Amino acid sequence: MPSHLDSAQSTHAEAPALTASQLVDLVSKQEREIVNLRRQVAWFQRQIFGQKSEKRHPEPEGVQGVLGVGFDAVPGTPLPAKKTVVAGHERERKPKNPNDGADESTLFFDEKRVPVEVIAVPNPDMELLKPDQYEVIGEKVTHRLAQRPGSYVVLKYVRPLIKRSDTQALSCPPAPVGVIEGSRADVSFVVGMVIDKFDYHLPLYRQHRRLDDAGVKVSRPWLTQLMQSTVALLEPVYDAQLDSIRASRVKAMDEVPIKAGCASPGKMKTTYFWPIYGERDEICFTHSPSRAGDHVRDALGLSPPDKAVLLSDGYSAYSSYAKQVGLTHAQCWAHARREVYEAKDIEPVPAETALAFIAVLYEAKAHIRKNELSGAHKRARRQAHAKPAAERFFKWIDKHFEAQGFLPSSPFTKALNYIRERRAGLEVYLDDPDVAIDTNHLERALRVIPMGRKNWMFSWTELGVKRIGIVQSLLVTCRLHDLDPYDYLVDVLQRVGQHPASLVEQLTPRVWKTLFATNPLRSDLYKRDERR
Repeated sequence: MPSHLDSAQSTHAEAPALTASQLVDLVSKQEREIVNLRRQVAWFQRQIFGQKSEKRHPEPEGVQGVLGVGFDAVPGTPLPAKKTVVAGHERERKPKNPNDGADESTLFFDEKRVPVEVIAVPNPDMELLKPDQYEVIGEKVTHRLAQRPGSYVVLKYVRPLIKRSDTQALSCPPAPVGVIEGSRADVSFVVGMVIDKFDYHLPLYRQHRRLDDAGVKVSRPWLTQLMQSTVALLEPVYDAQLDSIRASRVKAMDEVPIKAGCASPGKMKTTYFWPIYGERDEICFTHSPSRAGDHVRDALGLSPPDKAVLLSDGYSAYSSYAKQVGLTHAQCWAHARREVYEAKDIEPVPAETALAFIAVLYEAKAHIRKNELSGAHKRARRQAHAKPAAERFFKWIDKHFEAQGFLPSSPFTKALNYIRERRAGLEVYLDDPDVAIDTNHLERALRVIPMGRKNWMFSWTELGVKRIGIVQSLLVTCRLHDLDPYDYLVDVLQRVGQHPASLVEQLTPRVWKTLFATNPLRSDLYKRDERR
């Protein structure tokens, strides 16, 4: 009777032997699978334990600590504490406790905008003395921040009704006209509702609950209808701002997903915002139902300005549009760097070398920003420092591809290939001072969409998404121009109904800042506070 060992040997004997080429293919396949799994594990570890920032912090040589060696062996000494020289000895200066009740030399609020209520604190020693036994020589002041929950105000307009003695005719002035015809909402309430929802991401149902807690009884549908009417008034201003961005020679563009509309019962559709950033610090969030490349053409148009440049990431829709209309397509170095950074955990040594090359480019950018260079001076700095570094980096990439020192499917090789294929677009900014090195300015501006998406999750209709884009375009542009969105919207909502349609561009934040910001229209509530 044959043993199990004999059976196993006979089975192996019957199995066909692999050829050399088959073995090579098998090993290559397993290597690719191992690299892919290592990349996935590294990504999960970074998400759970690592830092989300892509900042590079190279360790100074010789400072890295070693297991088993005491911390006192690490070179470097802490910075000395500030000291005060007193007769006979030195005393360390202790930080002042802001809560010790002492006077405050600098205010932490704007006295022109924050109402202050004065509370007199009696001195108990004064009660034991007669007025002629003491003298008030000064006072000390302490400020504390307070809050009233749901601070709403009702404006009560009292209009006298008179009857003339001679003609017996009745006369009464009309009620002030509101920004929403027939609505009982003052412009201050309308703007506060808009900013709470879109700037501070407070949904309407929470605002409704806060109103109810404050003793104001209104319906949820009333808030929704009020929001819709308000955004309808702002839409012409948004359209004028989009026209201004389209006329910019240099534009940056990206796409960000958002849930809108029902794809099927219980499932939302994934649609996209396509934010466009103009060269005059304006942004518009255009919306489309998909990520198809045709939407880039619909958003930017087919007639770009002379010598136009579009700055974007490596998505092929942008390069296709650039070829179609004949403009220059600039590529983002931050996205190129991200590809290398994500491969750092798999192949750290070559990835660190590549990141060091890219760091030189950003050192030039930091010098330009610090010294506020522009125009020819900015271009000269890039040509003298960034361009030679970029050329060395691309030569280094070509050298490594020629040596074939990397696995064909490794993440680092893919990152280098991503950069090499986009070399022409990545070098555009070196010769054009108006083009940024990356799209980080756009990424910062569009951050309101992911932040809001975590609060209101989705929009039930695509029309609702369009309204989100209109309001966020104006609010973010206000922030870019250091404007208070509240002051801006209170003024614009009162002007837009009477402003000539041909001059609607004057109401965009960029132009409004120069024309109306010094003397904006106010709410009657503001005028009442001034009288007080």
